[in-house]
Amino acid sequence: MSIKRIVPRKQVQGRVVSRAKKGSVGKREDLRLMSRKLQDLREQVDIVLPEMTARIAALEHLLREKQLCTRQDLISARQFVRMQEA
Repeated sequence: MSIKRIVPRKQVQGRVVSRAKKGSVGKREDLRLMSRKLQDLREQVDIVLPEMTARIAALEHLLREKQLCTRQDLISARQFVRMQEA
């Protein structure tokens, strides 16, 4: 193990100069920035999610209309997705 030496602090005009404190001010700014980014992301999801849901519903409707799949196929697909999310 290495031995750590204590380095004396420099004095400027009779005062001891110490390192600048990385304190709560920087952390508060980081928290505000992260909070704002999270809020922006929530707003984007709130905008996109209903649109995606509507598009999926329209696609399911077209699949049924063109008789490319049955209602039971769609129900099974939804159940599969729910199982994958769990």
